[in-house]
Amino acid sequence: MSEQTEQNQRGVVIVGAGMAGVQTAVALREQGFTGPVTLLGAEPHQPYDRPPLSKAVLLGKAEDSAFDVDFEGLDIDLRLGVEVTGLRAAVHEVDTEMGPVPYGILVLATGAQPLTVPGTEGVPGVHLLRTLDDAARLRPVLAASPRAVVVGAGWIGAEFATAAREVGCEVTVVEAADRVLAGALPAEVTEPMARWYQEAGAELITGAKVAGIEEGRVLLADGRALPAGAVVVGIGARPATGWLDGTGVERGPDGSITADAYLRTSLPGVYAVGDCASFPSGRYGARLLVHHWDNALQGPRAVAANILAGEPAQVYDPVPYFWSEQFGRFVQYAGHHGGADTLLLRGDPAGPTWSACWLRDGALVAVLAVGRPRDLAQGRKLVETGVIVDPAKVSDPGTPLKSATA
Repeated sequence: MSEQTEQNQRGVVIVGAGMAGVQTAVALREQGFTGPVTLLGAEPHQPYDRPPLSKAVLLGKAEDSAFDVDFEGLDIDLRLGVEVTGLRAAVHEVDTEMGPVPYGILVLATGAQPLTVPGTEGVPGVHLLRTLDDAARLRPVLAASPRAVVVGAGWIGAEFATAAREVGCEVTVVEAADRVLAGALPAEVTEPMARWYQEAGAELITGAKVAGIEEGRVLLADGRALPAGAVVVGIGARPATGWLDGTGVERGPDGSITADAYLRTSLPGVYAVGDCASFPSGRYGARLLVHHWDNALQGPRAVAANILAGEPAQVYDPVPYFWSEQFGRFVQYAGHHGGADTLLLRGDPAGPTWSACWLRDGALVAVLAVGRPRDLAQGRKLVETGVIVDPAKVSDPGTPLKSATA
């Protein structure tokens, strides 16, 4: 019996039932894999989509956001409430509280876990917004319209502040950096975004470190105390890979699994995909860790193709994409601006719609569009093709980006 045949008979086990895990299982079936597929999810809920948590689910416009997937019809063995605690590659098994699960091929899709403010565990009124249970706990709190403090002016912080203002909460957003989205975008782009908070009636305090959180208030390092009926912490996330300590799976300093261009890990027969894994981008000449929905949708197709081929078959080198709905604006981003040498603005950032474009060596490498979806769609194609563009045309909001080639 060949190794590939034996692996197919033992089947594929996927650890993590979020978007990346579910889509890997679906892609395997869609691409013709006929062996056993087992999907292990730590949460008790039917697998669900996360973006609606900070919008429809949080505001009570939807009860949940379960994926429309017929697991039984696809012959996917979905096991919920099963937390994986260890990996023993030598015997091709993962450990769970319910006993070991053997695998032929293993896919790690454990996602990321939110960072917390030290010392706040168990403090009443402190919330995260990562899971369906988090949203369920927050929904009645928001409905009571308390004074809310959001720690972190990143994407999730802005989205929660938007939802809170929508239901009439007084909101204060506290950010340790001197500007919003400091770790994601340059100051020229984030400066106009800071004004969105004020326009929405949310107070924004930057350059303020949180010293501690007590019931009913947030303590700042400068001595100020902010009253808070509810506190939401949105200071980022870290790959959920701590359980891999000592397993031989190579990880980076940020905890991300170090996958190769085919999303294989350092262990034979073990792949990694989604928020928990970084991958080398030939397009950008850098290793990328992408904590966004589209990466968890696209990566599984490459994993499935490589599993079915039994050898490296499909390189994963996407143009990263994400979106955010905040303060009445639809913000989209495609590409990776690290290493860019030129930033061009299309339109007036003080206005309701505008875009930012990054160039490297004359080619468009990233675009951020605020209320300009056509810029995003056309810019994304230019990024994919890598053609040289005319900076004057790119800077002209009246010229379609698809016509901006040199």
